[in-house]
Amino acid sequence: MSSSIVIVGAGQAGAWAAIGLRQAGFDGRILLVGDEPDRPYERPPLSKAMLVDADEPPLRHFHTAERYADADVTLMLGHGVAGIDRDKARLQLADGTQLAYDKLLLATGGTARRLAIPGAEHALYLRTAAEARHLRAVLERAGKVLCIGAGVIGLEVAAAARKRGAEVTVIEPAAAPMLRALSAAGSAFLVALHRDAGVDLRFGERPLEIGRLAQGGFVVSCASGEAISCDVVVAGIGMVRNDAIAAEAGLVTDDGICVDASGRSSDPAIFAAGDVAAFLHPAYERRIRLETWRHAQDHGLAVGKAMAGADEVYDGIPSFWTEQHGVNLQVLGFPTEAARHILRPQADGKSLTELHLAESGAVIAASVAGNPRDFRAATALVRSGVVIAPERLADPALPLQALATGKA
Repeated sequence: MSSSIVIVGAGQAGAWAAIGLRQAGFDGRILLVGDEPDRPYERPPLSKAMLVDADEPPLRHFHTAERYADADVTLMLGHGVAGIDRDKARLQLADGTQLAYDKLLLATGGTARRLAIPGAEHALYLRTAAEARHLRAVLERAGKVLCIGAGVIGLEVAAAARKRGAEVTVIEPAAAPMLRALSAAGSAFLVALHRDAGVDLRFGERPLEIGRLAQGGFVVSCASGEAISCDVVVAGIGMVRNDAIAAEAGLVTDDGICVDASGRSSDPAIFAAGDVAAFLHPAYERRIRLETWRHAQDHGLAVGKAMAGADEVYDGIPSFWTEQHGVNLQVLGFPTEAARHILRPQADGKSLTELHLAESGAVIAASVAGNPRDFRAATALVRSGVVIAPERLADPALPLQALATGKA
């Protein structure tokens, strides 16, 4: 009797895990279960092209329907999950359907974190295609937009709204944007980028209440005492991981579903991948959980292969990218964990190359905007672990590519 693998979560990690299973030779049944009605699709365009293109763009799917059919992957879309019976190795769907499994993959991702203030029901969020379509329709008639949160989503929505011609204000409780992911220089780069584009950034500010105005629109009362009126409120305050189903089933969770370097949870028949997985990273020697496009794809693919019996250990370097006001910022590794930062001089305010060094002098992370060649070179430096004198890394006369290849 052939075995059956059920994947919960038809997002990036789940979709690529299904392909990874087949690539590694698994010939049993694969069921891919998702709670959204759409075939698995890319999320990055939702905060970019979906909000600014003149005509609503179609969803960008990971794989065609034909590829799923050729790989003999059964899609079960529009189905929520009610629970896991580990003793019987069954997954119960919200409609009462039960699916037997030999192995189960939880690629459940997360949902947009909701505000916990009076009037929070008036705020819009951006995580799913349905939320993006609704936000697009609202932005078409919005003259004033308030974004709560200066993370990736809040800033990308701010950039999109500004491109549409709206007056845009961003409020953020922290002292600068994306402080958990960027160095001080990287954060300052984004501040300058947005202010040059006409976005009103207000740091050290938090919302207390959202009220509806009699004449239409909303007013957000802030901790500083200021009241900000707007036509739409968008909250980009992070993601809540969808690990409740795992915790309820008795799996070990701690800021996500705890798994080893191959994606295996505390139950050897259950794996986790993508945003929801707190995985043991061999290079960092600790569990980390990542919420990025690249990680979701690569981790899903690797865990799928591991589930098929391949000797697969995931050791990808964390990375993410964001596009704001036409500038692409790429970040590799963890800049905030560096002992020293090397900022290479740039010709204009829309370019950035910053290298982040360990105590040893090795480059362990990089933040690059407007310089794709520098990003490739920085990636090579991080992978090699080579130590180069800081003054050489900072010298604009020495191309980073030449330093990375030992030609300078």
